[in-house]
Amino acid sequence: MYRVASPSEYLVITGVGIDDIKLSKKAWVLPGQSCTVFDISPVNYTFEVQAMSAEKLPFVLPAVFTIGPRVDDEESLLKYAKLISPHDKLSKHVKELVQGVIEGETRVLAASMTMEEIFRGTKEFKQEVFGKVQLELNQFGLLIYNANVKQLVDVPGHEYFSYLGQKTQMEAANQAKIDVSEAKMKGEVGAKLREGQTLQNAAKIDAETKIISTQRQGDGKKEEIKVRTEVKVFENQREAEVAKANAELAKKKAGWSQEAQVAEVEAAKAVALREAELQREVERMNALTRTEKLKAEFLSKASVEYETKVQEANWELYSKQKAAEAILFEKEKEAQAQKAIAEAAFFAKQQAADGELYAKKKEAEGLMAMAHAQGIYLRTLLEALGGNYTALRDYMMINNGIFQEIAKVNAEAVRGLKPNISIWTNGESGIKGGEGGASNAMKEVAGVYRMLPPLFKTVHEQTGMLPPPWMGALTDSSSHNSTRNPDNS
Repeated sequence: MYRVASPSEYLVITGVGIDDIKLSKKAWVLPGQSCTVFDISPVNYTFEVQAMSAEKLPFVLPAVFTIGPRVDDEESLLKYAKLISPHDKLSKHVKELVQGVIEGETRVLAASMTMEEIFRGTKEFKQEVFGKVQLELNQFGLLIYNANVKQLVDVPGHEYFSYLGQKTQMEAANQAKIDVSEAKMKGEVGAKLREGQTLQNAAKIDAETKIISTQRQGDGKKEEIKVRTEVKVFENQREAEVAKANAELAKKKAGWSQEAQVAEVEAAKAVALREAELQREVERMNALTRTEKLKAEFLSKASVEYETKVQEANWELYSKQKAAEAILFEKEKEAQAQKAIAEAAFFAKQQAADGELYAKKKEAEGLMAMAHAQGIYLRTLLEALGGNYTALRDYMMINNGIFQEIAKVNAEAVRGLKPNISIWTNGESGIKGGEGGASNAMKEVAGVYRMLPPLFKTVHEQTGMLPPPWMGALTDSSSHNSTRNPDNS
């Protein structure tokens, strides 16, 4: 289709047959090409640039810039078409771009000039700003058609220009007062009055100067800290944006590289496949040609037999291939069946192991719950007994039948030993003596001797040990009563 741009527009054409881009006022847009229209009329941008002088005094520079693409330079117009035309001229993107350039150059230039130089040389300051900004905008194909810098304005909280105006007014008023006073003081008191006013004015100016100087120093320090903070924040933001842009660019490059490699591999494979197909077609045509030629030359029995044998061989080969394929299919099915059996066995073992693990886990949880309950039970009993561990132990032993078990175990132990218990007593002594102490002593000795025979017999029955020969033989004529039943007395 044929496209025509308006007087304030240009056509940007890309696509087939165009290496980069093509700018034109009218042109044919062919199939495979894309056409975009962009406006070249300038736009007004209004800014309030905050800057700081060499004395670290902040101020606001209101300015209105009329900016548009440079139409008298084809190279600049191409830059504008590539970089700016995809965005709306009034969009936030373009406005931030222009504002960033203007603010940056204005702050750099203002930092190298004093406030007095900026205030008194507004025209030169304006020209310097325009020159610096234009150099930066050239790389985007933009041109400053017009710029209007308004009166410098104080930053809220820093009324430098206000104080400067008040100072000028005060100086004019004081000068007028001085002139009137000089006219009145002509005469005898003129010299002294002038001298007194001069001293007063000097003292006043010194005081005002000290006050303003102190205020300016404090304000300068505050603004210096503030500006450093803002610069640091701005640098961190820009570094973060640059890092983010670099990361996105690296990611896109990696994706594009991967797509290019995949496309190259696919193209190579497609070319190889096409070559193979063409070669196969050529060979098939050659074979058909040779076959037809042989048929035409040798229409005889030999050719028929040859073809018959070839067909038989092909059939035999086909049969063997099918048989091999059938065997291979059976082997694959057997392998699949074995794999399924193995997987089923593994699943069953895994389920059994999981079940055993679950049972062990539940058993452990039961033991933990029982131990917790017993702990609560013992703690409750101990609190009920007033913290007496001995009473708690006795209660537990009685409650669990420990004393009955001890008595039962001791009784079983004694029953297993099968003890022989002998009891004997002395009868009346047959020794008669006098009534003195010698008679009683002999009686006791006789009693001891009567006890020895039954004692030795009992030891022999209990242990199997015999007394030594010099003790004499055991007899049954001793005077004693003996029993082997522990229940008798």
